[in-house]
Amino acid sequence: MPHGLLDETHDPARRSWVAAANLPGTDFPIQNLPLGVFSRGAGDRRGCVAIGDQVLDLAAGLAAGLFEGEAGEAAHAGSGPVLNPLLALGRGASRALRRRVSAILAEGSADRAVASRCLVPMAELRLHRPVEVGNFTDFMASRFHTARMGAKRDPANPLPPSFLHLPIAYHSRATTVRVSGEAVARPHGQSLGPDGKPRFGPVLALDFELEFGAVIGPANRMGDPIPVARAGDALFGFCLVNDWSARDVQRFEMMPLGPFLSKSLSTSISPWIVTAEALAPFAAPAFARLEGDPEPLPYLMAAADQAAGGLDVSLDCWMTTPRMRTEGAAPARIVATSARHLHWTFAQMVAHHTSNGCDLRTGDLLASGTVSGPEAEGRACLAEVVLEDGGLTLPNGERRTFLEDGDEVWFTGRAERAGYVPIGFGECRARIDPAKSWPMG
Repeated sequence: MPHGLLDETHDPARRSWVAAANLPGTDFPIQNLPLGVFSRGAGDRRGCVAIGDQVLDLAAGLAAGLFEGEAGEAAHAGSGPVLNPLLALGRGASRALRRRVSAILAEGSADRAVASRCLVPMAELRLHRPVEVGNFTDFMASRFHTARMGAKRDPANPLPPSFLHLPIAYHSRATTVRVSGEAVARPHGQSLGPDGKPRFGPVLALDFELEFGAVIGPANRMGDPIPVARAGDALFGFCLVNDWSARDVQRFEMMPLGPFLSKSLSTSISPWIVTAEALAPFAAPAFARLEGDPEPLPYLMAAADQAAGGLDVSLDCWMTTPRMRTEGAAPARIVATSARHLHWTFAQMVAHHTSNGCDLRTGDLLASGTVSGPEAEGRACLAEVVLEDGGLTLPNGERRTFLEDGDEVWFTGRAERAGYVPIGFGECRARIDPAKSWPMG
C-alpha cells in the first residue's frame, strides 16, 4: 500500500463535526471510516460507516440524497445486510465512498444538517458480522510463533521445512466465523486423557490465537492466479481475528492431515472492516529475512510489496477472569505484538493461495495465523506461554495454563505513525461459557 494512495482523507488536520471523532485515543477518527453492519431494535441489518461514537447509516444517507455517482453506487452496495456487494466493486468504489463520506463528515460540511439525521449512536445499536464468509483460510505466517511451537519437536530445526519457502495454510471452517461479542461455549472433543487413553468430553486446553485478517474484494476466476504485484487490488480491508483452539484435541488429531475439530469450534472477528485505503499511511516494509534464509521463488516476490507490503499495526490481547470482575480489578494486558512480525505479506498469501488457479471469492477471509513477536510479551497464544513458562500468572496472582469458564478475552489493534492520525479496529471480544450437556440417545 504505497504512499501514492494518500489523498485528502488522510489529512491529519482534517476534523469532523462529530465531536467524539476528534477525541484523543478514539478508534474511529475521520481518517479511519471503517465499514460495518448494524441493526437497531427489531429493524433490518444495514451497512454503515463508523465515526467517533456514531455510525452513518448508508441507507438513510442514500434516501436523504447524500450520495450520487460512483459514491452512490458504492453506498447502495454497502447499505444492505452484508458488505459483500460493496467488496465486489473493488478498491475504486471503496475510495469513492471514503472520499464522499469524509467530505460529508468533515468540519464545515454543507451536508451536516442532513447527515446528522442519518447518524445512529453506537450505544443504541447491535453490530453484526460484516461479511458473508464463504471460505476461511488460516495461514501460519509468524516465524516467532512457528519456531516456538516447533522447538519442542526439534529445538535445532523448529521451523517446518517449507516455512521459509511459502506461506503455509489450511482451509478452516467458514460457518463457525462469528462476530465479536458472541460467547464461545467450551466444546466437546476427543483427546488423550491423563492415563494415555482416548477420552471424549469438554476440552481441557482451550486457547485463544491473536490473529490479523483480510477480506477479499473482487473475485478471481478459477484458473487465473493473482500475482503479488496485483494482489493489493484483491485485499479490500482488514479486521481482528481470534481463531479459538482446543489444544488437547489438536495434539491428538493433528497427524497426519492437520487441524480439524480443534479449530472449527469458533472463530471471532471484529465487526469493523478497516479499508486498505485507511491503512495506506501505515504501510511498512515486508519482514526482513535473516542471514542464511533462502530467497523465495520469483512468483512470491515483487519490489513494491517488499518495500511496503507490511502493515504497522500494534495488536494487544486483554483478559479478565470471573474473580477479577468480582473484585473490580482492571483488565490485564497479556499480549503486546505487531503485524510487522508477520514473515509473509498478505499479498504473498493471496499470490500463493491462487498460484494453482484456486479462485478466491468476495468476502473470503484470510487470517495470518498467530501474530507472535520475538519478545515474551509478544507470545500471542497461551500454548506458547505454557511451552516456555508452564503457564500465565495474572496481576492478581491467578494462574492459567489454558482458559477457564467465565474468562473473557478481547483483542485491540491500532495503526500509528508520526505525522498521521492513529486509527483503530474496535474490539474482537468473547467470553468462555461452560460446555453444554452432551446429547444422549
